[in-house]
Amino acid sequence: MLDVCLLGTGGMMPLPKRYLTSCLMRYQGESILIDCGEGTQIALRKQGWSCKPISTIFLTHFHADHIAGLPGLLLTMGNAERREPVTIVGPKGVGNILRAVRTIAPELPFETNYREIEGPEDHFSVAGMDVTAFKVNHRVPCYSYEVSIRRGGRFDVARAKENNIPVKAWNPLQKGQTVEMDGQIFTPDMVLGPERKGIKVVYSTDTRPTESIRTHAKNADLLILEGMYGEDDRDAKAREYRHMTMTEAARIAAEADPKEMWYTHYSPLLLHPEEYREKMQAIFPRIVMSRDGQTTEIPFEED
Repeated sequence: MLDVCLLGTGGMMPLPKRYLTSCLMRYQGESILIDCGEGTQIALRKQGWSCKPISTIFLTHFHADHIAGLPGLLLTMGNAERREPVTIVGPKGVGNILRAVRTIAPELPFETNYREIEGPEDHFSVAGMDVTAFKVNHRVPCYSYEVSIRRGGRFDVARAKENNIPVKAWNPLQKGQTVEMDGQIFTPDMVLGPERKGIKVVYSTDTRPTESIRTHAKNADLLILEGMYGEDDRDAKAREYRHMTMTEAARIAAEADPKEMWYTHYSPLLLHPEEYREKMQAIFPRIVMSRDGQTTEIPFEED
């Protein structure tokens, strides 16, 4: 099961009841964070979730409303007695961002590393999650993220016995590992059935509509898209600043057909996104006008 929480749903500037962009995902005791806008720490406290398990922070781009919460968050992680390394992933130049952050937070009890995203698409493996960064269309280099958890086939005890596979080899084979014992090689395909459906979440903000979003969002369990503007007369502004309107995001969802879509990254002038719910659900029915703290648990489907 994957836990997903939109800690902050605001764009540009925080509001008294809306923090800036941030999304936390938890799986098997570890967490990843996508963006770290101002207010991320407060939102975490409100949610009752800990920052200590965050092993990797993925940044979409380097505008302040997506990264201003980093120094304080890292300091809090240190105060929470985290000692394991933390990695920051982002577009080219993320090393400069980390060095600037460390001037504000110079004494951390854990190692900080960074990885630059290479090319239009890059892949990372974090705590059992496969994360794909894919380029989108903003005023500065910007990436969206697909977070996937693969699920292997069901272990077949009868086949394991038929193949005379030692019981000691069953566990690593079930985890997809090849095992050599007593001069024999045992492979996962000898005991596992077809790969089962996993979990897929796509997070995309600060961009114009792109084919890459449509491709990665296809049949996602959850699609999180920017809903910067709801008003009909904001199309020109959205194109100028390379953002998406709610209508454009809803049309992407209608094409990609996720199980559910959440809006995020609202304009500070958009105080009541729920006013546009009926209009957007006419385009794609499974739309949620999310708020700070919007949370879901995504389970694996039963066979």
